[in-house]
This record gives sequence, structure tokens and C-alpha cells, in this order.
Amino acid sequence: MGEYMRKKRVLLLSEGFGTGHTQAAYALAAGMKRLDPRLQCRVIELGNFLNPKMGPFILSAYRKTVSSSPRLVGMLYRKQYDKSLNRLTKLALHRIFYTQAARVMKQLRPDLIVCTHPFPNAVISRLKRKGIQVPLITLITDYDVHATWVNKEVNQYLVSTPQVRNLLLRRNVPAESVQVTGIPVHPNFWERGDKEQLQKELGLKPMPTVLIMSGGWGVSFNKEMIRLLLSWADDIQLIFCMGSNEKQLQKMKSTPELDHPNIRLLGYTKDIDRWMDVSDLLITKPGGMTCTEGLAKGIPMLFYEAIPGQEEENGQYFVELGSAEMISPMVLRRWHHRLLHEYGQVENDRLKALTATGPGKKPCYCAQQVLEWLHRHTLS
Repeated sequence: MGEYMRKKRVLLLSEGFGTGHTQAAYALAAGMKRLDPRLQCRVIELGNFLNPKMGPFILSAYRKTVSSSPRLVGMLYRKQYDKSLNRLTKLALHRIFYTQAARVMKQLRPDLIVCTHPFPNAVISRLKRKGIQVPLITLITDYDVHATWVNKEVNQYLVSTPQVRNLLLRRNVPAESVQVTGIPVHPNFWERGDKEQLQKELGLKPMPTVLIMSGGWGVSFNKEMIRLLLSWADDIQLIFCMGSNEKQLQKMKSTPELDHPNIRLLGYTKDIDRWMDVSDLLITKPGGMTCTEGLAKGIPMLFYEAIPGQEEENGQYFVELGSAEMISPMVLRRWHHRLLHEYGQVENDRLKALTATGPGKKPCYCAQQVLEWLHRHTLS
């Protein structure tokens, strides 16, 4: 009887390579807990958890490659686009992960596993082939799909758009196994906060405001772009959010040109939803999670310095959707004019974007669908 009455357990597995995968796992877990507080959710970055010595080393190497050779990342992405994990990679994954992962499954006894990264997805698929009988949902956390995501053992794929669904169908994934849910965002992004109240709480002036995000790894900003933006500071509030790049933040704090009453410099913050609420324009790299959060908040976006590969695909998707533009001096000049002389229209467009029902549906939709799937396919 106790087995049937116990709380449902959901294990969400991610990996630290690339941006947004773990963030998506935490967002989904928080959303599901908001909808069903009885649920037990555990998020684990598999590589770090099972091999703490190797995990940071591999992640550090990956980050250096992205920072110093983005073209190489793009070339590898395209070259390997239609290939699943090769034999050598699978063998390495097997050596590092499989045995320990099997022990974790036995210990945690999840009712459902959700993978938000191709590596743990491959690991769990292998374990399922070896006899572990736990339903596996794969959440593809980008607006494109690489072949490494595809495994026969996946019970259900959740994807961002109909286009990504079609890409999976072309890779011979059964149509009934793919659902368009949008990428999940934390419940803090499910609705917009009170702008005036938040301005007071965050110590901001009631004036046009631009949020500039450096991305999770703080890749350096384009200097020409910074010069253009700094020329706005007398009329427009600028918030630079440098994420976890403490070194870049300190460098910016000691730059005289950035010492202005209308410029705020932020490090890592858990309140990015609040900063989006008080901002009228978001300038960012087109990472899947940041774009999705921006879309949920209805904030117009300008993209710069996309990493070749998935970030390029993400950027293209949001530009075609009409939610973003690629940054350029001409685009910046137009936005400067809009924020100063057409502010009412900017606000109206924001309200329209918030009420529009696009292909990602409501921000809570993904969490709702996973909960429904869990209750349909596991013992109650």
C-alpha cells in the first residue's frame, strides 16, 4: 500500500556542457512543483555527480573552445549534425557513467526521468536497453535538433517548435512520441510583475530602460557596441548584467565611462525575471533559455555574437518569429529613437506580445504536459 501512496519521484538529468540545459531542468522542476507541491523532483548534472574530478575538467575545456574558437564549435556542430554519438564516445560514456548511473537509478527509484542534455539521454537509453524500466522523457532545450538527441528508448520528446518536431519526424521518430510544448521557464517568468513597484524595489528611475546580458559565460562585449550604448546613458537607463563573469564585472566597474547615474552593473543574479520586467529592450546572445524567458516576458530582443551552430539557429527562429532582431548600428539607432519618441507604442507592443499565443503556448504548458504524462503512464 505504501508503494502506491508514496510521492511521485521525477529525476531530471542534465549536463554542464553548453548553456541552458541545467537551467531548463531546474525551471521544469520548479514549474511542476508549483502545479503539484506533492511531487519530489531532483536535478542532477550527471557528469559532475558521477565523476566530480573529470566533470569540471571537461567543462573547462569546452568553455575555452567556445571562447577561443567559436568557428570550430560551429564546424563540429554542422559536421556531426546528422550523426549520433560515435562508438568511441559511447565507450567513454559507458566507462565513466553507466555503472554508477545504474546504482543511482536503483537508489533513487524515480517514477520518471527527464533528460535535458544529449549525454545523459544516451546514458539512460543504454540503461533502458539493459533492462531498467523507467519512462524517459527527453526535453530538447534548443530551437534546432542535433542527431545526438535521438534514441529509440525515449518514450516522449518535448520540443520547442513545430519545426523541431518535423526535424525529429525526419529522423524516423514516431509522430505520437513528439509533442510541441515550448521550452520550460521558471514560474517567475509565467507572468509580468508590477513595473512601478519593481522600479522602486530595484532603485531604478521611471525612464526607458535597456537590459544588456553577457550570457552565462560572460563572453566579452563588442567594444563598438558598448560605445554606441554608452552614448544613450543621459536619456536611457542601461543595466549591464555580467552573469558569473566576476573578472569582467570588476573591469567594467573600474572603467570611468561606465560611472554614470543611469548605468547599473550587475553580477550573477537570481532576479533576472524582475530585471526583464522593468526593462523595455533586451540585448543578449541568443541562448535557448534566455530567448525563451524573454519571449515569456514579452520583451523585444536584439541578438549579438551567436556561437555558430545552435545559437545561430535559435537567433534565426526568434528573428523569423518577429520577437527579435540581429544587432547593428542602424538597428540600435532605430531603437534609440523608438525608446525616446515612441515609448507608448513600445509599451503597447509589449502588452500584445504578452497576450499572443505563439507556438510555445503558455509558459506553464511544458510543466503541465509532463505532469499529465507522469500521471497517465505511471502507477498512481
